[in-house]
Amino acid sequence: MKVVIQRVTEANVTIDGNSVAQIGNGLLVLLGIVDEDTQDDISWLCNKIINLRIFPDENGVMNTSLKASTGDVILVSQFTLHASTKKGNRPSYIKAAKPDIAIPLYENFIESLQDTLGKTIQTGKFGADMKVQLVNDGPVTIIIDSKNRE
Repeated sequence: MKVVIQRVTEANVTIDGNSVAQIGNGLLVLLGIVDEDTQDDISWLCNKIINLRIFPDENGVMNTSLKASTGDVILVSQFTLHASTKKGNRPSYIKAAKPDIAIPLYENFIESLQDTLGKTIQTGKFGADMKVQLVNDGPVTIIIDSKNRE
């Protein structure tokens, strides 16, 4: 599993012109899933996301986690995170999990993140053509691959 985490002051997701998710301060998390991903990847990433100390403390230093802040989360599935651009100019998405594998993992990720954080998170819709708007705060953008834990 691969995530792109962006600290935001605001973010929203629309589908066909309708708002499906909207937050103020918090994180926009883009999630890419491959066939080999498991519940272990989900648990590890959820823990990492909520405990990353990327929010400012009282001195303005990035020293506070999502868990310790009042921030919210929008989670958006994004198969293009696993694009291969080694050959030619058209990306290949062969590594991205097909829906029969990805959807249950995506739904488990949502549930695990909510349980770990202790609050409801907002989401896009798996497989939908979404418009994602955000104001990146910092900017702070972090990429984490659950297969590169060391």
